[in-house]
Parts: sequence; C-alpha cells; structure tokens
Amino acid sequence: MRHRRRGRTLGRSPSHRKALLKNLASALFLTERDATYDDNAPKVAGRITTTLHKAKEVRPLVEKCITIAKKSISAAEEAEKFAAPAERGSDAWKKWRTSDQWSKWAAARAPVVTARRRVVQLIGDKDAAKILFDTIAPRFVDRPGGYTRILRLAKPRLGDNGERAILEFVGKNDRVKRSAQRPAFEGEAPQEEPEAVAAGSEE
Repeated sequence: MRHRRRGRTLGRSPSHRKALLKNLASALFLTERDATYDDNAPKVAGRITTTLHKAKEVRPLVEKCITIAKKSISAAEEAEKFAAPAERGSDAWKKWRTSDQWSKWAAARAPVVTARRRVVQLIGDKDAAKILFDTIAPRFVDRPGGYTRILRLAKPRLGDNGERAILEFVGKNDRVKRSAQRPAFEGEAPQEEPEAVAAGSEE
C-alpha cells in the first residue's frame, strides 16, 4: 500500500522520474525561445504535448519555478539602479567595478543570483532558466498563481492507447469570448449595440 505517499511513480525509478520531470519542465520553457535565440523555434510557443499523468506531475514543478523567478524581479529592478554605465571591459566599466556602486549592485543582485541557481537546480538547464527569467516571469508578474493549464486530447497515443494532454501557459492561447449577434438580412438596418441604445436613451 502507498498510504501517504504523494505523487505518481510513472513506472520509473526515483532518479529516472526526477530526470523526466526536469526535462519536461525545461522543454516547456524552451518552447518560448524565438528565432533570435534558436533557428529551430517551435511552431506554437508555450505548449508541449505529453501524457495526462506526466502533465499533472510536472505542473507543480513548472509553477514553482515561475514563482521563484517572479519573486526575484523586484531585486533585479533594484539592482538596475546601480548597474554598470558602460560595456564590460571598457575603462568606465573598470572604474565602476572598483567603486562603491558595484558593491551596492552586487548586494542588490544577490537574491536574483540565488533564485537562478535554485531554478537551475530544479530543472537542470541554464538556457531554460534564462528564458524563464527574461521572458516568462515578467509576463506573470501581476498574476497570483495558476500560470499553466492542462487540456485533455480526445485522440489517445498510438501504441499503448495512453491518454494525452497539452500543458501550456495561460494568456497566449486563451479563447476569446464573443457574444452572439443577430444576423442582418438584406434591406434591413444593422441592429445597434445594447450599450449604445442605453446611452442614447439616457440623453
């Protein structure tokens, strides 16, 4: 019996399962790369297709990484106040490197470095962590949680009939709600919007 044992084994050993979840989380973050980052950019950004049980297992890891990255944004903005005034290696940069501004920048930047190291420890991919901190985390800065969704696919996987699902970030591929409108027939004036009619009646 597996009383009080959280999570699915997914038919793998603990080390294999941990590597699987790391790779799935990294793959989801890497889908956000664009053509400037890599010539092999994915067709649909922010979306991977896997089995339903794998998607449910990797989702908490993805959400945790995004939360860690979000919490470091304020520290990164604070560190920008003391950032280097010129490019690395220049005379102005060398002068800044020996000044008190660098000490203040390093102290303000410390939480960001800690957060990046923590995320790299969780997912094991520096490129995916860079995309997470530069692209994904600023997008969800005003969202309190629930950064991903799982959509079940009707067609099972060939071979073992496994139930498939899509794991994707919210916000980009959201459905747009549209209210139904009465069609206008030939020779008939188009119907006005309810808001416009109400505003005209008040006047």
